[in-house]
Amino acid sequence: MEMLTYHDIIIMNCTENGSEGKTYTYFSSVPKIFPGEERPYDFVMKVDDDAYFRLDKLYEALRDKPREDTYLGKGYPPLDQDYPPYLVGMGYALSWDLVLWIAESKFARDNTHGVEDITLAMWLNVGGKGKNRFNMREKMYDFHGIEAKDFPNDTIAVHVLKNDFTWMATLKNFNKRDGLDPSPFYHV
Repeated sequence: MEMLTYHDIIIMNCTENGSEGKTYTYFSSVPKIFPGEERPYDFVMKVDDDAYFRLDKLYEALRDKPREDTYLGKGYPPLDQDYPPYLVGMGYALSWDLVLWIAESKFARDNTHGVEDITLAMWLNVGGKGKNRFNMREKMYDFHGIEAKDFPNDTIAVHVLKNDFTWMATLKNFNKRDGLDPSPFYHV
């Protein structure tokens, strides 16, 4: 129903995996969905299903960023000159031109296997792409507790929400449960 109503779900012709080409399949498929359109989106994002993204904070982070050659997410280890720069797989945004480049790149197409976030960064590094890199490390983090201090107000994303408890603690902290009726399916 979600897909039929909102047209916001993509079913890809690949098996679920983190190292066998799913990321390439995703990014190379997106331009085919919008053929002939001149930049239908400024950014395309890949997000893990165990991550909660605060869209208002994500918008704030992207609002003033260049619309070309941009790669934004959480750098790990921190982006520096001593380590090949990559952004972790919890979620990262690519400007539309980078998505088009991935879809057309023989190098990306021929090098799809490996840890997905490092593989994507390798494509960009070898191709001389993604020169505008933004590390949101302080605003995108793994779940590490339920206290208010564990959820800074400028948080963009919380990752590793592997069970109902971590999801509900995160949603409760950001007041995303206000106005919702209690559910018998969780006890938080």
